[in-house]
Amino acid sequence: MANIGTKMTGNQYNQAKIDKVIFGVGAFENHGYHMPFGTDALISNGLAERIADRVDGLMVIPPINYGFSAHYNKLPFVVSLQPETITNVIKEVLQEVIRNGIKKIIIINGHDGNIAPIELAARAVKVQHPDVVIASLNDWWVAAGKMIPPGTFEVWDGLGHAGEGETSMGLALFPELMQMEHAKGVVPKLPEHVDIKWRFEELTDTGASGDPSVGTVKKGKLLEKAVIDVMVNFIAEMDKNDWKYGLALK
Repeated sequence: MANIGTKMTGNQYNQAKIDKVIFGVGAFENHGYHMPFGTDALISNGLAERIADRVDGLMVIPPINYGFSAHYNKLPFVVSLQPETITNVIKEVLQEVIRNGIKKIIIINGHDGNIAPIELAARAVKVQHPDVVIASLNDWWVAAGKMIPPGTFEVWDGLGHAGEGETSMGLALFPELMQMEHAKGVVPKLPEHVDIKWRFEELTDTGASGDPSVGTVKKGKLLEKAVIDVMVNFIAEMDKNDWKYGLALK
C-alpha cells in the first residue's frame, strides 16, 4: 500500500522507514470542454501514488497544484504563477524535504510550463546539497508515448494539450471526471523542427489541441503502465546502486 503523506501519522511514518519522497507538479488551467481544470496535478499525483504503491520506503507528499500557465490564460479558468514564483515554490519544497532528512527525491511533472522552473529549482538545490539525488520525469506525455506499441495513437502522435494522450490518461486515472461527449480539439499547423513560442488561443478555439475524441481507456492504461513501470524500475536500479550514478559507480 502506498505511503500517502497527507494520511500518515508520525508513528506510521517511523514504521514505514521512509527514505525517499515523490511529488507531482501540476497546474490549474483549462483543459478543453471535457477534462477538469486540475488535470495536470491529478495525473502527476495519481502516477506518484501508483508508483509508491509498488516501492517500499517511498512517501508521496502533496502535489503542487499551480504552475506557470500564462500561455493558456485567455481561456477560463486559469490561475498562473510567475515563473520565478513556481521556481521558488519547488525549490523550497525540495529544501524542506531535505531538512527532514530525505536525500532521494523524485518529481513527476504534469505540465509543459513547469519544465523550466523544475530544472532551475532542482539545479539550484543540487548545488547547495551535492549529496542529494533529485530525479525528475519532466514530460510523461512524450516519454510514455515512446514506450507504448507503435501505432497506438491515431492522431498527431497522441500529442496535444488535452489531446489524445492526455485524454486517454485521464480516462485511465479519473474516468468519473471526464466528459467525453464534449471532447473536441484542433490539430494546429506548426513547423516540424522549429519551436514557435505560441499563445494557446493561436492554436485552438476549444481549449484542446490534438484530437481528444479518439482518447480511450485502453490507450490510457498503456500510458499509465509505461510510466509506472519505468519509474519503478528506475527506483529499483537506483536502490541497488545505493543511489549512486556516473563516476561514483566506478
